Amino acid sequence: MSFHPTELKIVENDKLQIAWSDGTQTASALRELRDKCPCASCREKRKQAAQETDILPVIAPNETEPLRLVGMKPVGNYAYTLSWNDGHDTGIFSFDLLRQLGTIIAGD
Repeated sequence: MSFHPTELKIVENDKLQIAWSDGTQTASALRELRDKCPCASCREKRKQAAQETDILPVIAPNETEPLRLVGMKPVGNYAYTLSWNDGHDTGIFSFDLLRQLGTIIAGD
């Protein structure tokens, strides 16, 4: 990988905008990031949801609130953990994954 984030900011209250070291900028919807969390429990939950399509999900009260990203912490020189207002904070988003999930908004 030859790129890394140089600036991270929330825009429009629901997007994570990242400026990359190669001059590219991407924006990712917070909901998409949360829905595509790469942690083992979220992957398992997505797998189960796909198998149980005719069952209504039970949601916790905090899941009815608007989704907010409440923190980001670097993991080495390759990723960030994202913390959400629903209490989830175990997903490790590699720079590659963040770049893939983002929509390019500017670049060289």
